[in-house]
Amino acid sequence: MLDIWNVITSTANEHVKYVRSLHRKRSRYREQVFIAEGLRTVEEALKAGVQPAFLFCTPAVLELPRARTLLSRAAERDVRVKVVSEPVMVVMSDTVTPSGILAVLPMAKCSVPQPLTWVLVVNRLRDPGNMGTILRTALAAGVELVITTRGTVDVHSPKVVRAAMGAHFRLKMCLNQRWPMIKRTLAGLHVLLAKPREGKPYWEVDWHLPSALLIGGEAEGASAEAEKIVADCVTIPMRREAESLNAAVAASVMLLEAARQRSSAGC
Repeated sequence: MLDIWNVITSTANEHVKYVRSLHRKRSRYREQVFIAEGLRTVEEALKAGVQPAFLFCTPAVLELPRARTLLSRAAERDVRVKVVSEPVMVVMSDTVTPSGILAVLPMAKCSVPQPLTWVLVVNRLRDPGNMGTILRTALAAGVELVITTRGTVDVHSPKVVRAAMGAHFRLKMCLNQRWPMIKRTLAGLHVLLAKPREGKPYWEVDWHLPSALLIGGEAEGASAEAEKIVADCVTIPMRREAESLNAAVAASVMLLEAARQRSSAGC
């Protein structure tokens, strides 16, 4: 379904305007789709079995063997592939120098695995880069479910999607959830709040237990509602003169220690 002879050159084209609308959170969630840019990210989506609603590329991308393989695979699955000019891709893209390939992908539905033994909850985190890094690490650490609360950066924003490098397509996520749902989901799990200079050192926590790690925002920390569901705090001991760690770094340290313990026990 690739038409190389009809290159879209106008930013007034309906498909171009549709993609532009998806840079707004309200439009993404109304349509239940989001934008993914870059050859690697789109490859990961197809490998994970995600069916793009649309796929856009520039003529220059068609010269790349790797891109042609991807586009051929997409065409076999009846994905609608459209060629756009370089200036049009710039308008559609969220980056200053677009990669030349962009997909519109469906959002996955909230699905809670059963049994559930290893959960990450993200509360009031604001930075897209931090969120993307945390998602990548959660996937590497074998997290079974990621939950985000209201007031947290949108996981489907283009900046988060780029930083996550395909983690969206492998992780189960329940997004923008209210606390009653979160409490029900975490029932029976040992809920730990990551906190600077307070709580048990992260290596002393028994991560073999069915657990949930709660990460608060960079500036404000966790909300009062989050604090109410916490059983214990966990921390990364540091020198007194050191500032607290970046949220993504702190989460990664704890998640990977939990993964180390759990893998040694066959969890």
